[in-house]
Amino acid sequence: MQIKIEQANLGYGKRVILHDVSLTAETGRILCLLGKNGAGKTTLFKSLLGILPVIAGKVRLNGSDVSKLSRMDFARSVAYVPQARMLPFPFPVREVVLFGRTPHLSPFSVPGKDDKRIVDECLEMLHIAHLGNRTFTRLSGGEQQMVIIARALAQQPAFIIMDEPTSSLDFGNQTQVISIVNELKNQSLGIIMATHSPDQVFMCDADVAIVHDGKLRKLGYCNEVITEELLHEVYNVDVTISDVIRNTGQSRRICVPNIR
Repeated sequence: MQIKIEQANLGYGKRVILHDVSLTAETGRILCLLGKNGAGKTTLFKSLLGILPVIAGKVRLNGSDVSKLSRMDFARSVAYVPQARMLPFPFPVREVVLFGRTPHLSPFSVPGKDDKRIVDECLEMLHIAHLGNRTFTRLSGGEQQMVIIARALAQQPAFIIMDEPTSSLDFGNQTQVISIVNELKNQSLGIIMATHSPDQVFMCDADVAIVHDGKLRKLGYCNEVITEELLHEVYNVDVTISDVIRNTGQSRRICVPNIR
C-alpha cells in the first residue's frame, strides 16, 4: 500500500510553504522527515492528513485522491500520533486506546468484544498491558506516548504518521519509542515520522526526506542521502558521520556534532 504526494504545492490558502513536492511512503518502510523548525514539516503532515487542502497537485492513498475520501474511510487506513499527549479528562488507559476503534464503529454504536480484544492486543504489543487500568493523566511522558501509539494501532491502519514522537522524552524513553517504531515496520506498517535527529533516522534504517528552503532538498535512503555536507547546509552545524560496529556484529551509522 502507498501514500503519495504528487507534484504538490503545500501551504495555507494561497500561501505556498513547500513547492513541487513529490514523495511516496510504503507499508513496511519508515520515511523520516528532517528539517529545521519552521521548514514545513507540519505543513506536509497536515496535507497528508487532509487537514490542509493542497494548493496544487494531489495526495493519494493507494491511488485514491485523499480529498475525495470520507474522514472515516481515511482514518481506517491512516492514524496520527501528535506531539501533544495531554488529554483534558482523566480517562483510564484502556478507554484512551479504545478511542482508536472509532473509525470502525457505526454511528451511535458502542465498542464490542472484538474492539476490546484489539485494545488488549495493542497494549500487549507495546508492552504496556500493566498500564491498562491506570489513569492516563497520571502517567509519565514516556508512558503517555506509548498509550497514544497504542491508540493509533487500535485503528488497525496501514500507515501511522508521527509528529516528533520522541520530543520531551528522556534518553531511555526515546530509545524505547524508536525500538517500537522499528517493530511496527517489521509488522508491515508504514511509518512517516518527523524528527530532529539524524541519528534516529539511522537507527530506523529509514528513507528520509530533507525539507529545506521551501522544497524537498533530498529524498532517498538515509545512508545515501544524509551527508556531513548536507547537514551543514540544512542546520549550519559541523558533524561527523561514522560507521560503528554494534555488539551484534552489525554496523550502523551515527552522527556526532563537532562541538568545539
